[in-house]
Formats: sequence, structure tokens, C-alpha cells
Amino acid sequence: MKLLTLNTHSLQETNMAQKQDLFCAWIENEQPDIIALQEVNQNMDAPAADDLACALVWKPEQAILREDNHGLALARRLAKAGLHYEWAWLPMKIGYDRYDEGLAIFSRKKILKTENLLASKIDTYTDFRTRRILGVQTEDGWFYSIHLSWWNDPHEPFALQWQRLLPQLEKHSKDSPVYLLGDFNSDAFLPGESADLVRQSGYFDTYVLAKKKDAGYTVGGVIDGWENQPQSGPKRIDQIWAGHKENVTESRVVFNGEKEPVLSDHYGLLVEIDDSRGAHE
Repeated sequence: MKLLTLNTHSLQETNMAQKQDLFCAWIENEQPDIIALQEVNQNMDAPAADDLACALVWKPEQAILREDNHGLALARRLAKAGLHYEWAWLPMKIGYDRYDEGLAIFSRKKILKTENLLASKIDTYTDFRTRRILGVQTEDGWFYSIHLSWWNDPHEPFALQWQRLLPQLEKHSKDSPVYLLGDFNSDAFLPGESADLVRQSGYFDTYVLAKKKDAGYTVGGVIDGWENQPQSGPKRIDQIWAGHKENVTESRVVFNGEKEPVLSDHYGLLVEIDDSRGAHE
């Protein structure tokens, strides 16, 4: 099973259409089973879309699916390439004062259920600090696209958001595999921060479990939103966690300018899990 996560920084990037083409060409070749995306944006004043071939989760009144939605652009390209992916999009908040900013998950297998979990204390669509996570259930388990706040955020610190999420996740983790994919906004290499907290909660870092891995850095330096953060060097912000110990064959950073082009201010993370045994430890 292949799992991919990428913070797309969509509609903020230059040459967006070209990057969408490059991304979908890579998907056509690799065909990950689950694709979790963050900052899946659309302009709030764009025309309404007539193609509603997605599970639109928790739509605020103004957040209908619109024609320039990044997820919709990818879905159309993948369908044109003959690839069947079901997908869901959750508009989370207003970003940059002009976007419906959301989360998306694409799945090669049928989406059985969707879930929208509130992580932040703030629950106002117009407040950029609002944080939700998107979940989909397939026959392989529950998969969540994550985009939480900084570890040291003065208003919405990561630890408090994780404490709100954990009991909501635990209702599934007792009887189903659970996977968390996304932008954790904290460097997993730093002791005493988010990675230690998530690990202590019973989750397994697929990077640590991987038999084959690279350096793991998913951002190369200061990125959008991190200008005032103390860390300026490379960081492992984007992560994939499993609720059970898995047989992870490889963890590989993608779209970092080495084998694939850079598509966002974040790099992507691809994890391969050997689930042929059909059991989780």
C-alpha cells in the first residue's frame, strides 16, 4: 500500500497548471493508494463547478465547490488519464483573505465514510486559526489529512489540538487501522515536541519504522508562515503516522527537486507499507 502526503500551497504557486500536470503524471506512474493533500484551495469568487464528482464534507454556506478548486483540477486530470480515484474535500477556513482553504483525500478504493473532526478551540470559518481534519474510511482503514498549528502557537498550540483530536481518533483505532498523513507544523526531529507527543499517544512514525529511508526533510528552509519561527534550516514537518506497528518497506521524500520537480513550498512524502500479511501488530 502506497501513501502520499503533500501540502500543495495551491493557487499560491507560480505555473500552477503546469505543476498540476506534473503532479498527475507522477500519480499516473506511481498510483498511490491514498493521496492526502493540504492547502487545497479555491478562490471564493470563482464560478461554481458543475462537476460535483467528490464527497464534499461539511460545506459552509459559501464554500460550494468552485471551478478553480485545486482538488477538482487534479480529479479531472486523473480521470482524463484513465485513473479512477474517489475523492473528498473539506473546506476548513478562509486563507489569505481570498481562498476557501481545505483538505483533500484521494483514494483508489471506494470511500465508505467521511469524517470531519474539529481540532482547534476556535470554530469560526473566517478565522485563519480554525483547524479541522478530514477522514475517509476504505476497506483498508481510516485515513486522515492533517494540517495542525505550530507547536508553540500562542493561541492554538499543537498539543492542545492533539488532545482534542485523540479521543475522536480512538473511537476507530481500537478496531480499525488508522493513518495520519499531513503537515504537522513541527519538526519531527526535535525532541520534546509533536513527534514525541504523538508517539506517546500510541502512534508509530512510519519514517522510523521504514527499512529504507532518506534524510526525511520535507521543507528545505523558511517557508510561508514560518518566517517568525525559531527554526530556519531543513525540517521534517510532513509526516505519516500509523495507529498500529506496520511493515514499512520505504519512506521517501518526493517533489524535492531530486527525482521529481519541486511543486510546492513543502516536499511530498511517499510511504510504502507491505500489508500482504493482512495483519497489523
